[in-house]
Amino acid sequence: MEVHHHEIFKKSPPFASVFSCPARYTVRPMENHKYQHYNIPGDPHGLTFICYKKMRFLKSDYARELLARAIDAASYKHNFAVWAYVIMPEHLHILIYPRNENYSISEILKSIKQPVARQIVNHLKENNSPKLQLLATGTRHHPYRFWQDGGGYDEVIRTYRGLIRFVDYLHENPVVRGFVENAVDWEWSSARDWILGEKGPVEIDLEYFPMR
Repeated sequence: MEVHHHEIFKKSPPFASVFSCPARYTVRPMENHKYQHYNIPGDPHGLTFICYKKMRFLKSDYARELLARAIDAASYKHNFAVWAYVIMPEHLHILIYPRNENYSISEILKSIKQPVARQIVNHLKENNSPKLQLLATGTRHHPYRFWQDGGGYDEVIRTYRGLIRFVDYLHENPVVRGFVENAVDWEWSSARDWILGEKGPVEIDLEYFPMR
């Protein structure tokens, strides 16, 4: 069953924005080893996941392209819209809107993360790359990791103001880090989609994004 986005936002109670910091948005981690994802129909999710040991595994265009393709494939498989994203050298922020009434954030994350990790590990093995050791965990069960263990960060965002602040936070990440002077100069985000109307590496669908 498809959820009609504008109806959800009209019916939602006037929750205070989850963005309490006036200057910069701060995400809240789920309790360690007790990750919980909230599968609420019609709720946008701000998701963050980090590379293993915060290593810069997403520094290369090759890895970023794999991640962009995995996001597109997952959005098609699980029927969610990507509203905004930014791929940084060691993490990803993404704002998604599940279109279906029944969905699983855990399964969505798995569909994004697993293909990237598998292809990167296989690529390093095939090329006998010494970089493979950076992914080594020292365990037999999971000898290599591309992503930090656990469910990452999951924020349910129920206000227009919260959504806009989250989008701005994503797009300003590369600027704050000093990688570029302007958000639109960072290729691996949705800033160009939002500001210039240009298509970026990941398909953006704002059909159900709420109007203020």
